[in-house]
Amino acid sequence: MDRTDKSNFIEALRSNLDSASLLVVTKPNGLTVAEVSDLRNKMRAENVSYKVVKNSLAKIALKDSPFEGISDDISGPIAFAFSADPVAAARVAIEYAKKNEKFEVVSGCMPNKAMSKDQVKALSQLPSLDELRAKIMAVITTPAQQVASVIGAPARQLAQVVSAYSKKS
Repeated sequence: MDRTDKSNFIEALRSNLDSASLLVVTKPNGLTVAEVSDLRNKMRAENVSYKVVKNSLAKIALKDSPFEGISDDISGPIAFAFSADPVAAARVAIEYAKKNEKFEVVSGCMPNKAMSKDQVKALSQLPSLDELRAKIMAVITTPAQQVASVIGAPARQLAQVVSAYSKKS
């Protein structure tokens, strides 16, 4: 990789990290091509980006970024998993690490907040942003449905009385 390629790679990585809410540092030690492809497919399905990064380029890209606190965890062969959803990258990485002992989650970082492996694991157990939105909508709409049924109850009861009276005659 020549100097311009390195510079372009660093700029591309920085621009990707600008839109990320979470960065997870992983060690894909000895994964086969099929395993890496499977991992990438799982990441892609959850809108998570996954990049194998050279250590020196990773440290340069992280310098003066909100994820700079994770620079100390960069050693040996590493890869970054990052996503706009603060839970997605953690969830996919932790789930894959449970199934494949060659894949290891090292640490994570939210903007200006470095996280240990245990904190990333705890984060992975939270519901995703979409799930939280759905739960909030359910909480908001349930009272409205109850109000509508209470308001409609007298009319329904009146209709039942009229119907019963008409059947009597």
